[in-house]
Amino acid sequence: MKTEFSIEPCEKENIKKIVDGINEYNLSKVPAIADIWTRLEFVAKDENGIEIGGILAGLGYWNGLEINILWVKEEYRKKGVGTRILKHAEKIAIEKGAKISMLDTFDFQAEEFYLKNGYNPIGEMNGFPEGHRRIYFSKELTE
Repeated sequence: MKTEFSIEPCEKENIKKIVDGINEYNLSKVPAIADIWTRLEFVAKDENGIEIGGILAGLGYWNGLEINILWVKEEYRKKGVGTRILKHAEKIAIEKGAKISMLDTFDFQAEEFYLKNGYNPIGEMNGFPEGHRRIYFSKELTE
């Protein structure tokens, strides 16, 4: 029996239904440790209040630190700014009960940075983008 359906662009209410649907399924399999997504988003500013870096991350239902973006302005790279931002987010995540951190990056971005900061590669995709690698990392968080 063939099921008839349409595929359409998402509206805001559709996105909520999709997110609620996957969360309901996931939580039926593994109970939540935390009730909601806890944003851990921080910006680093120079002495003039200009943004020189930042991190967009958060803690999910199972209290894992998920790092989506960590950026440092080019002239501030290799000066400890990124490490300080990362350690700040990790420290707060640990205080909130996180035991693991996870992220992905590309070989042309921050592979060496994450290795230097104790992250372990757990997988990679070769040829994405063409001629490069996308690397997935995790790190056990300890105080």
